[in-house]
Amino acid sequence: MKSIWIVDDDHSIRFVLEKALARQDLPVRSFANAREVLAALVDDQPSVLVSDIRMPGGGGLDLLTELKQRLPALPVIIMTAYSDLDSAVAAFQGGAFEYLPKPFDVSTAVDLVRRALQESVREVQPTEQQAALPEMLGQAGAMQDVFRAIGRLNQSAVTVLITGESGSGKELVARALHKHSPRSGGPFVAINTAAIPKDLLESELFGHERGSFTGAAAARRGRFEQADGGTLFLDEIGDMPFDLQTRLLRVLSDGQFYRVGGVNAVASHVRVIAATHQNLEERVKQGAFREDLFHRLNVIRLRLPALRERREDIALLARAFLQKSAKELGVEPKRLSDAAVARLTEFDYPGNVRQLENICHWLTVMAPSQSVEIGDLPPELAGTGTAPTVAQAQVLANPIAATASLVQGVGERVGGGTDWLDQLEQECNRMLLTGVPEVWDALTRQFEARLIRSALASTRGRRIEAAQKLGIGRNTITRKIQELGLDE
Repeated sequence: MKSIWIVDDDHSIRFVLEKALARQDLPVRSFANAREVLAALVDDQPSVLVSDIRMPGGGGLDLLTELKQRLPALPVIIMTAYSDLDSAVAAFQGGAFEYLPKPFDVSTAVDLVRRALQESVREVQPTEQQAALPEMLGQAGAMQDVFRAIGRLNQSAVTVLITGESGSGKELVARALHKHSPRSGGPFVAINTAAIPKDLLESELFGHERGSFTGAAAARRGRFEQADGGTLFLDEIGDMPFDLQTRLLRVLSDGQFYRVGGVNAVASHVRVIAATHQNLEERVKQGAFREDLFHRLNVIRLRLPALRERREDIALLARAFLQKSAKELGVEPKRLSDAAVARLTEFDYPGNVRQLENICHWLTVMAPSQSVEIGDLPPELAGTGTAPTVAQAQVLANPIAATASLVQGVGERVGGGTDWLDQLEQECNRMLLTGVPEVWDALTRQFEARLIRSALASTRGRRIEAAQKLGIGRNTITRKIQELGLDE
C-alpha cells in the first residue's frame, strides 16, 4: 500500500499526524517542505497527500498545482492556520480534495484522510461514453401510465389537463406531449399564469394594439399568436383570474380572440395544454373557477404522482441528475453509496422531482469525494429521520403561498428586533436553493402589500396620509394598490 504523505514545516503537526495515522496501521511519510516532496516523486508516489498551505520555499497551493499536473487523480488535503475565504476558494479551484483549517481535531483529520484514501484506491472503471439522458425517467407504474398516455396521444392535438404537486414535472410532460404530436414542428410556448400580475396577464396572453393602454407604445403579439401552429402551455391554470377565464373559454370555443384594444379577430391555431397543482373540481365548487372552462380543459387528464409515491424511481432519477449536473459543470459524475441511496429513498420530498434535482446539483458542487456518503448529504437529509421544517415544506410545495405566509408572519413580528429579517433571509435562501421562480417578485409583492395594508389601517384608509407615513408619493401608493389588487 502506498504511503500517506504529510507536508508541513511545523514538526509538531507532522508528529501528531504521523502517530495518529500509525495507530490506524496506515503507512506515513513526512516532509518539511515542497521541494522534498517533488524530489521524492522521482522514485515514489503517495496515495494521499496532506499539505500545509504556507511553508518556506514553496506553498501548498503551488505544490497542489504541480501535483495535479503530474498526478491528476491524487487526493490532496490542504491544511492552513489562515482560515480565510481566499485560501479556501484557491484550494478548491486548484483541485483540492478537502480544506482542513487549523487547529483541527485529530480524529476529524484521520477520518478525512481515510475518505481520501478510499477515493484514491477505488477501482477505476473504464470510461464509457455517457448516453444522452432521456427526456423523462420512471419505472413506477403511475409513470408508466403517463408514458403510455403520451404515446397514445402522439397523433392527436386534443387539449390535455396535467395535475400534480409543484415540482412533479408537469412542464416536462407538456413538452413531451408537444414533441410527440403532429404539432412538434411548431413552437412550444409556456406561461405561468400565477407568476404574472393580473393587469398584465391579459396582454401577455392575447397581445395588445398600440395605444391600448398607458405604456403600449407599439403593438405586441401575445402568447397565443407566438404559439401559432404549435402548443401553448398554461401552467398553474387554477390561479387564472376569473374574468380572464371567460376570455380563455371563448378562444377554446370559437378558435379566435382579440388583442387588448383590438377590433379585428385573430384566428387561433394552437393546442392548449394546461396544468395545475390545485383541485379544480373544488375550485369550481368554491366559485373560483368556471365549470364550463374546466370541462373544456379536462378532455384528457394526466395525473403526475408525487415523488414519495414513486420511491422506486428515486435512485434512477438521482443518478441521472448527478450525470446532468456533472456535464453542465464539466466534472466527473458523483457516485452514490448504497447508504446514501437508502437515505435519499426514505425522504418525502415536499418539493418533488425539482427538489431531488437541486439536491443532486448541490452534491455535485459540495460533496468532497466522488463517492457520496450519508454525511455528504444536505442537512435536511443527513440526519436520521430528519424531515424538512414546516417552512421548507411549504415553500417547496407551494412557493407563492408560502412566501405570502412568511411575509404575513414578518409583519406580525416586526417588534421582535432583527429576528424577522433573519427569517426573511433564510426563506429567500431556501427559495433560491430550491429553484423557486421569480423570487424577487414573489417576496417583494407580498412585502409591499403588507406595508401598504398596515399603513392604510393606521390612517383608516386615507391614502395620502398613508403614503406620507411610508415615505412614498401618493401616485406611487395609488399605483401599488392597483398592481397588488388591494382595492378589490
